[in-house]
Amino acid sequence: MPTLPWTVPNPPRPGADRVLLMASRFEVRSLRDVPSFLLGSLRIWRQVSRAPGALGASLVAQPLRRTFWTLSAWEGRAELDAFAGSEPHRTVMRAQRPAMAASLFTFWEAPVGELPADWAEARRRLAAAAAERAAD
Repeated sequence: MPTLPWTVPNPPRPGADRVLLMASRFEVRSLRDVPSFLLGSLRIWRQVSRAPGALGASLVAQPLRRTFWTLSAWEGRAELDAFAGSEPHRTVMRAQRPAMAASLFTFWEAPVGELPADWAEARRRLAAAAAERAAD
């Protein structure tokens, strides 16, 4: 499946100078889990498109590798947390837990002028988070 390109649900508020970025990597246990995870991801993708405080998002699905990557920008942590705790995100993620082999998240701030977010930077930060987790 191709990348769902960077989508801008909401423009940054006038005067905003920083954004919260979040990158994630999800790996499901087997190829049988891929269709369900993909369908859930698409439900969440639609949710992002109307989420207050969402400034941008992209999704990369690698179904044959059982891996899904997300990259999103938010006005702040409160908006991201509200999104994660609302429907359908909350129910979809709860339903997917048994299928998960691994998940990884990283968060950082950047100037609003750096939007759209950069996938190379997101992957670098995810790799650093994975290395840090492995060292613990």
